[in-house]
Order: sequence, then C-alpha cells, then structure tokens
Amino acid sequence: MTADSSNLQVEHLTFAYRREPVLRDVSFVLERGAVGLLGPNGSGKTTLLRALLGQVPVRPGQVRVQGHDMAHEARLGRRSLGWMPERGGIIPGLSGVALTAYLGELSGMARQDAMQRAHEVLHFVGLRDERYRSCETYSQGMRQRLKLAGALVHDPRWLLLDEPTSGLDPGGRVDMLDLVADLAGRKGLGVILSTHLLADVEAVCREILVLREGRLLDRQPVAGHDRGGQQVFEISGFGGEEAFVEALARLALSVKRDGRHITAVLDLDTLPAGPGNPTARAMRAVLELAVACDYSPRRLRRRPVTLADEFHALVNPEAR
Repeated sequence: MTADSSNLQVEHLTFAYRREPVLRDVSFVLERGAVGLLGPNGSGKTTLLRALLGQVPVRPGQVRVQGHDMAHEARLGRRSLGWMPERGGIIPGLSGVALTAYLGELSGMARQDAMQRAHEVLHFVGLRDERYRSCETYSQGMRQRLKLAGALVHDPRWLLLDEPTSGLDPGGRVDMLDLVADLAGRKGLGVILSTHLLADVEAVCREILVLREGRLLDRQPVAGHDRGGQQVFEISGFGGEEAFVEALARLALSVKRDGRHITAVLDLDTLPAGPGNPTARAMRAVLELAVACDYSPRRLRRRPVTLADEFHALVNPEAR
C-alpha cells in the first residue's frame, strides 16, 4: 500500500527503552478514519503513540506523519497531530479557555487566533458555559472534554486518544464517544483510539490494530458482518471433560475453559457437509463429540462472535 500525505505510515519500527524491545518490527499505513489500538498492558500501545508523536527517537524512514519523516521533521509532523493523554494535561491556575488557547500557541498559532479557536472547540466539546472556570475545579468528565479540546485547538488532521473515556460515568462515556465518532465521521479526521474497552472500539472504529509483546499481531475490520459464519458455543456439563475439550479443540477455531464452563468458537463454513442449516450441523457436531467423549452437557448456548471473543483469541494463543 502506498502512503500519501494524508496518511500515517510506520515501517519496520523497532524501539527499546533499554535492552528489551518494546516495539518489534511494526509496520502499517493508516488512512483517515477511526482505528482502534488494542493490546494487553505492556504490549507497546503508548510507546507506539509516542513514536507517532516524535516523543521517542526513531530511525529515518520508520515513521511518517502527513509525509513528514518524524526522525528529522517531528515539529512539522506534530502540527497535523492532536494528542489527548490518559493522564495529565491540566495546568492548575488556568481557566479552561486559557489552557486551550495556550496549547494552541504552543502549536504555533498566533495568540489572537489561538484564543478564538479555543472558544470554538470548547463550545464543540460542551464546555462553553464552564470555559472561564479554573480547570482544576473541573469534574473528571469535564477534564476529559477539556483535554479533547486541547487536542483539537490547532485544527489537526489526526487525533491520538489514549483512554479517552477513562474515569467517566456511563453518560459521560457515551457523550465522549459521540464526539469522537462525529470527528471521525462528519468532520473527516483520522483517529487512533487506544483503549482497553472493546465496546468503545466497536462504537466508533472501522478497524483495529492489535499489539502483543510489541508486535503487530493483527489488523482487521470491526464490522460484525466481516466475521463471516463464526459462532460461539458456550457449554457446561460433567463427565469426560478433558477428552471433550481436546476433541472440541480439533473442531473449533479456539476453545477456552474456565472451570466447568467451556467456550468454543466454530467456523460454520468449514463444518462437514450434512443435512440441516450450518447452525444445526454445528450443534449436532458438538453433541456428537460430547457423546463420544462420555461428556454430558447440562447447558449449550450459541451466540454470534464479538470483538471481545476475537481479541481474546488473538492475545491468548494458548486458548486456540
């Protein structure tokens, strides 16, 4: 895929704070839109965002933002990026509008332009009536909105959001996600949403990048219809459980066991041919395995595959 000046491009990025690499040969090209960045704690998500921002040293040609090589042109590249950190971002003693305008000036805007733009973005994020209050008196929800305003003040082309719904109540979380969806959808910004909340990704993102141990493990669309004919079967019972799990693992894409509760993901399109629709054949195949293994199911339920199921299978290879 060829990158153009509106893309983010990462090529064979490897980075270590000390000896052990935090990022290992990561490569991708992103076009504008909302992308979820997922991975367990310590997988390298925050370091990857810092590399995109030019906050950690990278070799020439590894990271390009809007056509700018972040090894040599980080200042120019950062003009196209808005950064919303998970922690910090608040300067006590400044009002919301003063802080937002100050961040605009740090981005190279003239003072008058920065102040005018600060009023505009604070209105957009819903802080118009609170803009003159000292920002350290803001609630957690207001602080998150203020940080989003600071990321937007210089009119970036891309937003890098690190846990933007952290600490928010359900209503505040929905409001924040609506803002992010509007920015990526109607306003055409690129968004990288780094979060551990898979529901947030499903709400606003069109695709995901999954990191594990510093490597880009997978990249796939979020939309449910792209998961094909996969279904989850949740089973609990008693009897020959060990043999049943082993046999089920040969039939299923992944199997997870939690006590007496077994969860298996089956691809209906790869099941042996036979009478009935694919779901009926899958149910019959699971029950036939149970009989053969002297396992007695007491509960058997099926449901569509979710993003959470796919994410668990990706980052927990032992469950496959």
